[in-house]
Formats: sequence, C-alpha cells, structure tokens
Amino acid sequence: MPIQVKICGLKTADAVDAAVTAGGDLVGFVFFKKSPRHVTPAIAGGLAARVPVGVLKVGLTVDATDDEFAAITGNGAVDILQLHGAETPERVAEVRRKFGLPVMKALPIAAPEDVEVARAYEGVADRLLFDAKPPKDADRPGGNALAFDWGLLAGTRWNLPWLLAGGLTPDNVQAAIRVSGAPGVDVSSGVETAPGHKDAGLIDAFIKAAKAG
Repeated sequence: MPIQVKICGLKTADAVDAAVTAGGDLVGFVFFKKSPRHVTPAIAGGLAARVPVGVLKVGLTVDATDDEFAAITGNGAVDILQLHGAETPERVAEVRRKFGLPVMKALPIAAPEDVEVARAYEGVADRLLFDAKPPKDADRPGGNALAFDWGLLAGTRWNLPWLLAGGLTPDNVQAAIRVSGAPGVDVSSGVETAPGHKDAGLIDAFIKAAKAG
C-alpha cells in the first residue's frame, strides 16, 4: 500500500493547491482559535471547493462543542473530523453518530503506556493519529514541531488506518516511516517557513520523500 500523506493547517488557496498538486491524499483545516493555522468554517468552505474528488478534507478540532461541530460540518467543507483534544471514546462515538462523518482521533504519545491508551479508541474511531505529547505549558495539543520516539509504534498492529505526526520534515519522514511502520504521515509545521505559512517547495519535497520511502 502506498504511504498516505496528510498536509494539515492549510489556510490559503495557494497552500491547498500546492498540497493537491504535489499528490497529498488528505488536506487538513484547523478549527482551533489558538492555532496560527486557524480558519473559520466559511474560509474552509471556500478552500474545500478547490480540493478535487479523491482527496479527503479533514477538519481538526479540539474539544469542540456540538454547536461548533454543526458549524464545521454544515457546508460540506470536511469529509472527516479529527478530534485532537481530550475526547473520550464515548465522545468520539457520540460525535460520529451525531454528525454522520468518519472520525480520526489524535492521541499524544511519549511513553509505551500512551500507546496502550489508544487501544480504547480502536472500536469507535475510523482512524487514529499518533502525535507527540505537547509540553506542559503548550497552548495547543499539536503543531508544536515536536517528535517522539517512533520506535514506540514499531511492530504494533491496529485494526484501522493510522497516521504518524509530530516533528516530521522532508529530511526525517523516510526514517520515521521506516522505524514506526506507519502507513501514513501527517505534517504541518514541517512544511512551513513560519507558523501558519506553508511553503510549496517544502510540501512537494515532503510528499516526494514520504512516497519514495
């Protein structure tokens, strides 16, 4: 199976076009106001119109309310909801049921026990995303350009698709895939020249490296 690549935190037409042109499989829009990559549902709707059929549009949320989910899903801008907060397996199942979209649950990893926690989501989420556990003083759960020990995932088996995230760049993504065994990767800050500012050349280099790995 080819490696799947998600380019997250897109907020301009140029960035969306770059991700699609380079061969990205998933594109991500961030609906979290503390993030430098935040977009509104209206902006995401306009950007989503540029995404061709076959490329999945992911809406990243952090402990969102039902009203926030309703706004995000109301205009067809996303195909998948990514829950990147402290959502329980019960909340994941509830969101999936209420809003009728597949759910990707992001989980922070720093130690072997964090990997085991993820097992509780296998029966309720449609995909998993393993990200580096943020620093205690961080104001957002992801997009912090931090990596974790990819070996924690080596040899693990999951009954659903999953992505590796956290500190990935064009220079280290092949090693990350090789060590972790990840079937897919997710990048945001690793293809930016500044927080929230995507670079088309870095996006292209990342996708080429991931898919060549």
